[in-house]
Parts: sequence; C-alpha cells; structure tokens
Amino acid sequence: MLSRSTRSLARASRSLPQSSKPRHLHSTPITASSSTSRNQQSAWAAATESAHSVLAPPPSSSSSSASSSSSSTFSSASSLDDPLAVINAEIGNLKSSLFRMLGSSNSALDTVAKYYFQAEGKHLRPLLVLLMAQATNGLGGKGWEEMQVENRLRRSLDDSLTSQGGVLNDWNPEVNGPESRNGSLSQVFSDPFSIPPLSSGSASTSPTSSSSASTSGIGSAGRIPEPPISISQFDSDLVQPGQPIILPTQRRLASITEMIHVASLLHDDVIDNSNLRRGEPSAPSTFGNKLSILSGDFLLGRASVALARLGSREVVELLATVIANLVEGEVMQLKATSEPETKPTKKGFEDYMRKTYLKTASLMAKSARAAVILGGCGGGNGVNKEGEWVKDVAYGYGRNLGIAFQLIDDALDFLPPDPSLGKPSLGADLRLGLATAPALFAWEKYPEMGPLILRKFDQPGDVEMAREIVGKSDGLPRTIELAKRFAGSARELVELLPESGAREALIGLTKKVVERVK
Repeated sequence: MLSRSTRSLARASRSLPQSSKPRHLHSTPITASSSTSRNQQSAWAAATESAHSVLAPPPSSSSSSASSSSSSTFSSASSLDDPLAVINAEIGNLKSSLFRMLGSSNSALDTVAKYYFQAEGKHLRPLLVLLMAQATNGLGGKGWEEMQVENRLRRSLDDSLTSQGGVLNDWNPEVNGPESRNGSLSQVFSDPFSIPPLSSGSASTSPTSSSSASTSGIGSAGRIPEPPISISQFDSDLVQPGQPIILPTQRRLASITEMIHVASLLHDDVIDNSNLRRGEPSAPSTFGNKLSILSGDFLLGRASVALARLGSREVVELLATVIANLVEGEVMQLKATSEPETKPTKKGFEDYMRKTYLKTASLMAKSARAAVILGGCGGGNGVNKEGEWVKDVAYGYGRNLGIAFQLIDDALDFLPPDPSLGKPSLGADLRLGLATAPALFAWEKYPEMGPLILRKFDQPGDVEMAREIVGKSDGLPRTIELAKRFAGSARELVELLPESGAREALIGLTKKVVERVK
C-alpha cells in the first residue's frame, strides 16, 4: 500500500502538465473563481495593490501593444504609455522563470519544489527587486556602464562556472533538456572516477594542462562534455523605451528572492504544523514533512547556485546571510515560546523586533540592496564609490517596509478575518503560542496577560481572553503607530532617489502597507 506522501505525490504529479513542451509554459494558475477559499489573496496582496495599479493600468485598445524590443515575449497587454508596464509583464512571467530554475530529474523534487508556485500571488519580493532596479539603474556612473558590458558578454545566466561538465552533477531538464541514460552525457557511478589519458600527439604531458583539466573521466566513458543550455527570454535585458533597462542579473535576483521566500514557507509549515497555505492544502499536509523539508532545501540549493552565477561576491554574501537570518529568526521565535519573559521588559520587546527583522525584513532589505549593487552602485571591490549611498537607501527601505508590514500583520491577528488579506486572524498567532506586539504592549498595562503568555495560550479560553485584553488596551493603536513610523522612514529614504514611476510605486507601498488596518 502506498504511503500518504506517495499517494499525494502521485495525485499532484497527475495534475501537472504532461505535454512534451516545457512544463513552465503549461502551468495552470489557480484562479479566484475556482472556490471561495481560492478567492483569498496573500497577506501581501493589499500592500502591493497600489504598486501594481501604477505598474499596469487597465489596458485600452488604443494604448495596448506588444513591445518590439526584448520585452516582446511578454504580455501583449502591457501598455507602452506606462513606463513600468514591462515590469508588470515580467511579474506575470515570474512563474515561468522559476519553473525553469527548479526543474529536476527527480520527479518527487520536481513536483514538490514547484507546488507552492502553482498558486497565484502578488510576489512582492521580486517586485521590489525590479522596482528598485528600475528606480536606481544609471546612478552608479561608470559602475553602471561596466555592469551593462558584463551582462552583454554573458551567453546565459545558466552557464556553469565549473568547466567540467560531469563535476556538478546538477542536471536540470528545464535548462539542459532530457538527461541521456545511455550516452556520454550521463555520469556513470558504477565505475570509479578517473582522468582519461592524454591523446597521442598532445603537446602537453602534464595532467593539469588545459587539455586534460577541462575533462572529467568516468572509467572507460572518457570525456564528459558540458551539458547543453537552452537560452531563454530570461537571459535578455528588460527594455522599455525611454527608461533605464533592467539587467538579466537583476531579473535573476528577483527569482532568487522568491525561491528563498518559498523555501522558508515550506520549512515554516512543517514547524508550525500548518494544514493550509493561501487557502489550499499545505505541502506538509499533501506530501508529508520529509519531502517538504527536503524540497525547501532543494530550493535553497538551486538559489545558491544561481547566486554564484550572478558574479558578485557582495550579492552572494548578502543573500547567503538572509538564509542564516531566517534560521536565526525561527530559533528566536522557538525560544520566545519555550522560555518567555516573566514580565514586560525592553529586552523582550527588542527580541521580538529583532526576530521580526530576521524572519521578514532581512530578505526584503538585502535583496533590494543587492539589486542596486548589480546595477553598478558602489561595487564591493572598493574601487567604484559612485552610487555607494544608493545601497543604503535600498537596504533601509526594504528593512523598514518589511518591519512595518509584519507589525500590521501581527495587529491583524487580533481583528476579524478579512478574506481580501489572506490572514486567518482570530488569534492564529496566539494559537501557535506567539506573543506579538499587541499582546506585549497590552501586558504593560494588564498584568493578567503574563500568565497567558507563560503558558503559551494553550488552555481553553486563553486565546479569547488574550484577544479581549488586547481589545481593551492600547496594544493595537501602539502597534499600528509603530508600523506607521517604520513605513514613514521607508518613504523618507526612497524619496532621496530621483523622481520616476518606479520610485512613486515604492512610495505607494509604504502607504498601502499600513492601510490594511482600518
């Protein structure tokens, strides 16, 4: 008899496209009309609505056309009257880009890793990367010129940095095509690895010469060539007439940020024992905990390889620490529930805010900073200092906006559920034993909140009592006011950038993020 995970995997596999064409071109989005639960948007939906309205107003017959530049592969509904419509089209193609990166010869990983990408979402993190790139490209002076040249010299962002084709053993069917099982393109692990002898007449006799260093032998199979790479539309510049182009490396960064985010969701749903994600069955409830954890690890592995191929040590360092931050934040949250403070303290609130940064804001802050680095602003080599200040603007904006969002999200947990926000509310965080800002503020005035926090709200009636205490305290107003302070600081920072449609969209997000609480 098949296990639950195996049966679920089989069902999910049958639901994926079976065409011989690339799977990412045939993925069927989950539409809002399919069910009541599917009408729920992600918690980011309201925060990004204004940005998307700036990016792509409803097209008209007179203003909609397909771009004749490299963006011609995007949605033909993109209006050329809108200087940012091409970014909106890119967000619409994000799933295709991600599916290309996540292909695996292992059918289980291929299915589970792509599971959360089947659903539609606002994709705020990649949106921020693209908007920040659009708003800052060109500010790096000579660095911007160098980055354009570097990107034009690339054949593909999927090019391996390791010359030996058989060393990585990382065959991606979406990029490399079907893996051969009976030809020289497949490694053979039943034979020892060996370097094939130099051919007769070779000018060099050193085993480390270029003629042998570019080969990887496997017994008698001999030389393993580099896996073929199918060049895709994602290797081209994102072009809009009259606007700074967005480089392929910046577009790839946008996909990487979403991969890291979704990997964290896979792990969080296992830790929290969540049955639902965005109104649909969660990966752990569908495939089991083991496959969900391993698929999250697979996403992080693919993201790490893609990061290395961007060619910037500083960007690799930034995004690598994001992964560490996510883990640190989760451990801090676990400690806060297992060893909570016995009374309201500044340290306890600072720990909560630090956890908020690590789990939510770090990815937004560092990916925004990475986007401007890839645009040539303040290169990490210490030579080009032009545009160095832009890196701090981008980082500060992402950090402040991310914390503002999380504070509002925590406030929503104490309000009636709103389907438009995708937040279950009615004490969802409390049921996980989490004491967030509204509860911590209320505790300062109402000591009876303390025993509830100490026992993690696990007794009957605890959640309802905690919500009642918060309701009669100033916990919610103080939380909202703090969120407005962070959002205002994010706006002040981004207003330092030159005026542009992208900058206005970023400003709009700082307003909308706090307007979710009426």
